[in-house]
Amino acid sequence: MSKKQKQPKALVIIPAYNEALNIEKTVHDIEKHAKQVDYIIINDGSKDDTLAICKKNHFHCIDSFANLGLFGAVQTGFKYAIDHDYDIAIQFDGDGQHSAFYIKALIDEINSGANIVIGSRFVSEKKPFTSRMLGSRLISFAIKCTTGKTIKDPTSGMRAYDRLSLIDYALDMNNPPEPDTLVYMFRKKRKIKEIQVAMNEREFGESYLNIPNTIKYMSRMLISIFLIQPFRKIK
Repeated sequence: MSKKQKQPKALVIIPAYNEALNIEKTVHDIEKHAKQVDYIIINDGSKDDTLAICKKNHFHCIDSFANLGLFGAVQTGFKYAIDHDYDIAIQFDGDGQHSAFYIKALIDEINSGANIVIGSRFVSEKKPFTSRMLGSRLISFAIKCTTGKTIKDPTSGMRAYDRLSLIDYALDMNNPPEPDTLVYMFRKKRKIKEIQVAMNEREFGESYLNIPNTIKYMSRMLISIFLIQPFRKIK
């Protein structure tokens, strides 16, 4: 009789900066819809009551004394996942916009052979022609130009990673989990897949992507996609 196959261990990583009004709802959503996974909140130097709320509710949390930014917070979670022998990591926003209902589907695609799975709003739904989606369209176009591959929702922050890709991101400071590095991951022959998800509107707090930050972000992404990622040495 063959031994029962070990089930992959999955960890949801929740970067949180000033999410006092959203973090309880986010964790309860995971506990309701994704009981098969663990989670870890990375409190990214929040100035509000995010940490106090995590402590009050006994949420699993790592506290960063300084604001590391999204990449620093997520990479902290990636390193935690490696140190604790997780096979799959799911990047999941703490602002309530992501739905834990889709976590199982993300994990299933990793188990089926994908290295990276993106929770996309636009697999079966059409991307609207709005100013808000202009940046997403430009990044998709840039990725298509440099790799020949189509990513319909490159700015989605809801992603799952297998252990191979998890190590890629955790141990390389020049490889943040941003849209531009998908070009590098394609060059490494990683299998990247998108699945259709629905996302919620943010109920509380404000996104850091105001107009000036959006312009800076888009400029950085496009320069990286066209001038940096296609020429990086493959590790």
